[in-house]
Amino acid sequence: MSQVAKKQSAELAVVTDMFEQDASTGLENMSQEDLALPFLKVLSQLSPELDSVEGAKAGMIFNTVTGQAYDGTKGLMVIPCAYERKFVEWAPRGSGGSGGPANVYPATSDIMTKTFRKAGDSRDWLENGNYVENTAQHYVLIVGGENEADQPALIVMKATQLKKSRKWNSMMMTTKLMGKNGPFTPPSFSHVYRLTTSKESNDKGSWYGWEVERVGQVTDPMQYGIAKAFAESVTAGTVKVKHDESEGVAAASKDHF
Repeated sequence: MSQVAKKQSAELAVVTDMFEQDASTGLENMSQEDLALPFLKVLSQLSPELDSVEGAKAGMIFNTVTGQAYDGTKGLMVIPCAYERKFVEWAPRGSGGSGGPANVYPATSDIMTKTFRKAGDSRDWLENGNYVENTAQHYVLIVGGENEADQPALIVMKATQLKKSRKWNSMMMTTKLMGKNGPFTPPSFSHVYRLTTSKESNDKGSWYGWEVERVGQVTDPMQYGIAKAFAESVTAGTVKVKHDESEGVAAASKDHF
């Protein structure tokens, strides 16, 4: 190592020590409500990111906060931390809505009993002119690469992707490990999964959807602790989700919803 490199390395070590001494200073007044929870969504042929993000293509997985687009074939690794199902009420596009949902109902709500279907339309409509979507919310920890920190994110699955959500949930529920007292079901954040995308279609159009593959157990105790802490935050209700119309899987033809 050259003298210049040694000097730079020594300086970096000193600065890192200073950072550690002042850990979290300046962040004291930030709560979970002050942070943006990234959405991981699958880009479609109509996604605006194809025009605004360099290298973005349909079928890629997009992080709405970092702006990073992941190759849909290679995918990315995540640890599922928590799961919620909601019924989200939307105003139709172009009706003057705010871009956010009109209402968000818990899974125990009876709101779906108040909906109806229009001829040739698979959406569930309310008398007020809005529609309701059965929405699966998967809270995950994105496994960072070399020199990258793991980061929390949310994956929204609805419409055609609900079957993917149910498959993922079944994979987690049926996972068994052998413990001191016999077999047991480990927590969702005990295993790493690879998310990729594949092209799908029906008579209404084509789109890219999710594929989920279990990779193996979490082996890093620190990573496990981070995933567990995120799961506990979701359960405690301190993680807030701000839905918008661009979340989830977008299709070449939105009518497949």
